[in-house]
Amino acid sequence: MGGHEHLMHEHRTGGAHPLPGGPLPTVLAVALLAVLAAGYLLLVRRAARRHPGRTWSRWRTASFLTGCALAAGALLPPLGAFAHGDFRGHMAQHLLIGMYAPLALVLGAPVTLLLRTLPPARARRLTGLLHSRPLRFLAHPVTALLLSTGSLAVLYGTPLYDVTAAHPALHWLVHTHFLLSGCLFAWVVAGPDPAPARPGVPARLVLLGVAVALHATFSQLLYGGFLIGVHAPVDQVRGGAQLMYYGGDIAELLLAGALVATWRPARGPHRRTAARLSPTESLSSP
Repeated sequence: MGGHEHLMHEHRTGGAHPLPGGPLPTVLAVALLAVLAAGYLLLVRRAARRHPGRTWSRWRTASFLTGCALAAGALLPPLGAFAHGDFRGHMAQHLLIGMYAPLALVLGAPVTLLLRTLPPARARRLTGLLHSRPLRFLAHPVTALLLSTGSLAVLYGTPLYDVTAAHPALHWLVHTHFLLSGCLFAWVVAGPDPAPARPGVPARLVLLGVAVALHATFSQLLYGGFLIGVHAPVDQVRGGAQLMYYGGDIAELLLAGALVATWRPARGPHRRTAARLSPTESLSSP
């Protein structure tokens, strides 16, 4: 335990900051995001050909492309370079990669789109995968919460953050973790795609409330300099904590809004029937 007096001033405090590992990893990551966006657009075109009477929602397309753009913007200069040398930039990058981009990507419903374009046999295999035991464990709300919000304690409460600043490979591994775990959490809470073991809306709102409380707690600890392992100038840590507090609140409000917007409660005698529908059957609307 310790306050800000224990924080060391090891990081760069001004001037130009290099990209982690040089420009090549950033170029490759952005190229991968571009391929992901192009693949999504290709699936939209293929779905339109297979189902001429069912147009794919332009909002979903725009949301997915926005998610790719947000992730790319977080990696490219100026933010990508700034984040490598300033904790405030790191936090802005973390919010974009771990919260905002995942929400936009998940609202694009990529699994639903993929199911529309696959032949029936492959669609059934994908549906079976969604119901497999490993994926049910991964998509359990507690697992999603621990992997996304819970991992903040590991990153900022141990020397891991400082280690990632010195080792580019680990730095990129953490980026990947936050993007995937952010997608997992957004999918479990408000994703329009089918998910195994997804609880009802009240339980998901409670889950989101727990995430909000944990985010607020971590940001307060960062601001006060307690129980953290981040070695950076005090003004950077406090600025990053404020970004985490307010930026995280906005992202979680957007997630709550998405949950309400995508909620389609079954009513009356059709409720049980709807609950038994297979994921493929429940994908009739974009």
